[in-house]
Amino acid sequence: MGSRQYTEWPAPAGLSGAVMCLWSAAAADDTETVVLPDACSDLIWEQGRGAFVAGPDTGPSPAASRAGTVIFGVRFLPSAGGPLLGLPLSELRDQRVDLADLRPAEARRLPGSLDLRTAATRLVDLAGRLVADGPPDDAVAYAARMLGDPRARAEDVAEQVGLSMRQLRRRCQDTAGYGPKTLQRVLRFRRFVSRIDARDHDLAALAADAGYADQAHLTRECVRLAGLTPAALAKLRSPGGAGGRPPASEQLRQWP
Repeated sequence: MGSRQYTEWPAPAGLSGAVMCLWSAAAADDTETVVLPDACSDLIWEQGRGAFVAGPDTGPSPAASRAGTVIFGVRFLPSAGGPLLGLPLSELRDQRVDLADLRPAEARRLPGSLDLRTAATRLVDLAGRLVADGPPDDAVAYAARMLGDPRARAEDVAEQVGLSMRQLRRRCQDTAGYGPKTLQRVLRFRRFVSRIDARDHDLAALAADAGYADQAHLTRECVRLAGLTPAALAKLRSPGGAGGRPPASEQLRQWP
């Protein structure tokens, strides 16, 4: 599988309502990773490739990096991806699309030949302009917070935000990339993943805590969304060895 250093930073001031975090990854050697659904979309610059957009996923997405490759990303909240990019985010679901296909002029300023700090600065500047041009959908932001509770009913959420169920479904698909029920499933799964990342591997207790009916329900959803059983996913996400070139976190330790 190889090893990879991954680091996150809080969203800069002024972007916190639309951006979940900034992040970087650096591969110490040839690396294969699996990106899991997280209800977010990302604006990404990759050394040697340039800028692209990662749409919201509905299942595991394999990603490969060559040794020494550095990646920098801006992760958009579920309420922000569609408005910021200026298109229904459902069109990018389960896809990775070059920025040149969406915003050619911006892509020309983010070639893969840039140094890391320049690329990171330009990517964050672009995110700021996107936020100014297309602010997040407040109704979807509120709905996403409510749907974070696995007991919430989508119909009740629609009523709370003052929309019909049809309107909420369309707004969620345009903004987050999928409808409210899928959004709720992914948010529940991310809650489970955050717990195993914290080294809590009592799967029966985790199933109940994350809002699954039972451990069998957790297993079915984990296989659908991650392609692995919960135990296998916990093992995969356990700490591994590191080495090779200095990680991106060292190169960007003063960011932002």
